[in-house]
Amino acid sequence: MQSDYLEYDAIGLAELVQRRDVSARELLDDAIARTEATNPAINAVVLKDYDAARKRALRIEAGGDGFDALAAGPLAGVPFLVKDLGAAVAGLRMTFGSRHYRHYVPAADSPVIERIRAAGLNIFGKTSAPELGQMPYTEPELFGACRNPWSLDHTPGGSSGGAAAAVAAGIVPLAHASDGGGSIRIPASCCGLFGMKPTRGKQPPSKVPPAPGELGVDLAVSRSVRDSALMLDLFAGDPALAPGAPGTYLAAAREPFDGSKPLAIAYIADPLFADALSPDVRSALDDAAALLTSLGHNVEPVKLGIDFSAAREAFLMLWSVVAEQYVLNADTITGTKPRRQDFEVATWAMAHIGRKLGERELPGALAVQQRITAQLADLMTRFDVILCATLAGPPVKIGELKPTQSERMQMRAVTAMPVETLMRKMLTEASNKAFAWAGCTELFNLTGQPAMTVPLAWNARGLPIGVQFAAREGNDALLLRLAAQLEAARPWFGKRPPLLMARV
Repeated sequence: MQSDYLEYDAIGLAELVQRRDVSARELLDDAIARTEATNPAINAVVLKDYDAARKRALRIEAGGDGFDALAAGPLAGVPFLVKDLGAAVAGLRMTFGSRHYRHYVPAADSPVIERIRAAGLNIFGKTSAPELGQMPYTEPELFGACRNPWSLDHTPGGSSGGAAAAVAAGIVPLAHASDGGGSIRIPASCCGLFGMKPTRGKQPPSKVPPAPGELGVDLAVSRSVRDSALMLDLFAGDPALAPGAPGTYLAAAREPFDGSKPLAIAYIADPLFADALSPDVRSALDDAAALLTSLGHNVEPVKLGIDFSAAREAFLMLWSVVAEQYVLNADTITGTKPRRQDFEVATWAMAHIGRKLGERELPGALAVQQRITAQLADLMTRFDVILCATLAGPPVKIGELKPTQSERMQMRAVTAMPVETLMRKMLTEASNKAFAWAGCTELFNLTGQPAMTVPLAWNARGLPIGVQFAAREGNDALLLRLAAQLEAARPWFGKRPPLLMARV
């Protein structure tokens, strides 16, 4: 099977298993072989659970009385990787990319993992993430930098950087990812993949209270649109409907627009939270607008008129309160008192900002979030879709965004001496550095709208550049239909990074 493995997405591999053209064990062996061949270069898979996965594969293959519920799912036998952050897998270590959590082993599956197991996906490992998902790049001190298969000198993005690198490297066609500020869309853009953040609330009921602002959602990064559509059905669809039945998200992905009902698309050339868009990104956006026009849609340049400064501050205050919960209150999860040396300096500083400023300013941040959500909802009464950048530039180099020595000293100072003016100065400088590149996705976490990045461009150096689209809250199916139309018009499934070409 190994030579043909890359020709299939997850749905295609599942169909092979269902027809008995290939066994679940053979697929797992392929995935493990690809992990062993490519992971030393990309450092994407940080936990391996091969033996348990081999036992599950045998159960799927058994048939008859042994052909249990695991084998009845729509993706039965497909090898799968889970992000090492947020989604608890019973019995498997979940580090959150942090030294503090390196021995934490959840006792029960989180709801999204329950759905993943019910689909028959065979979890055989976990993928790298930055500590607590705080950064848009994946370079946790615990595991070291994760690298982009398109260029090992560049980041795969974050926080689902390990997931995106593993999919781009051909280890799996589909991997779990989550998005609290762009953490699906940023790495998908960096790695030439499809990545969708669904509407807020389209998740299995959580076993933990929602974080302030409810910024985060789970789904996946994938090589095909239909794989992500099926995952959304698994997480948020009607369980009474068969996969691909009318009314499912998979059905929407199989019904691209035919030109008879053109979309009204607002083209946003603003950099949103970022400083400015690079020439590569502007070119990709202009090209996408031309492609959409050629497909019959109506594209109109629009200015959002949003106070991005207030939006940035609100987002950071919400994020700081989440950091406080998982850092300074980490003992409620692990039973171990948090220590400064067990967290990265930027994470420890953000948690103290959450305690000093975030909690006090939370009501104001939530009010800004509500105002911005209303502004975008008003815009979406006139437009079906927003077209904008996913990132302000192509993937940055490894280490480019990490705190400098002087910045680290400043972060240590504000936690040792939590003076409000110093905290605000540090937060502004650190966020400006990250937002300058990765400031185009957070807006849609604030508003809760569905948003996706589509791999429509590669620059002259061969680095992927995704293009972002957003729709009205709850209109995920429309985005998937548009994605399927773009996928057919500008196919990307066969594009493979140099690392993959060299090793397969």
